[in-house]
Amino acid sequence: MQRTRIYLVRHGQVEGHEEKRYNGQVNVSLTPLGREQSDRVCDCLVDIPLDAVYSSDLDRSRYCAELIAAAHNLTASTCESLRELNIGVWEGRTWDELQEAYPEDWRERQRDLVNFQVPGGESLQDAADRIRPTILQIIANHPDSNVVLVAHGGANRIILLDAIGAPLKQAFSIEQDYGCVNIIDYFVDGNSVVKLLNGTAYQKPKMVSERPCVGQR
Repeated sequence: MQRTRIYLVRHGQVEGHEEKRYNGQVNVSLTPLGREQSDRVCDCLVDIPLDAVYSSDLDRSRYCAELIAAAHNLTASTCESLRELNIGVWEGRTWDELQEAYPEDWRERQRDLVNFQVPGGESLQDAADRIRPTILQIIANHPDSNVVLVAHGGANRIILLDAIGAPLKQAFSIEQDYGCVNIIDYFVDGNSVVKLLNGTAYQKPKMVSERPCVGQR
């Protein structure tokens, strides 16, 4: 059956990763390890025939996407709609800071992860509503193709939850490590299958057609 395979990648490690924080749509820089992780992802996909590369337009995702695209003589297409959750006035601040400055809002977000909206930002539902049409359009534009999509932890979780038919409230039931690779097959009958979840790129694939360049965490 005809399918579109998406290699869904999370960008590499970013500066400030030592403390849990919400970067949101701030353009934070990759660490040296983050750039190395991007190189690893690029290397692991080098032998896979790719038809297109997409990414969030934020620098941390675009860096990896452009490496992959260049290795396949492609041009990475950037999409603002694939950005991370806009976390409003919380962007760039650590979890510890936020729990002290906004204790009630913090508790409310824990109670309703899907619908709570940080002042100046968007809810998880809002983010899903802008990401979903882009994924559907990419699938429609690339039938029977291999496509790379480089995005963010939150954005990736939304895409993966939709692929397995899970509700948004389960967002943190899925891990997305820096520089990870996921594989999702989307079929013409509307079904989808997650072939790989949160794989880490370390070694060459044995079978390019079915197995990505991933190793154990």
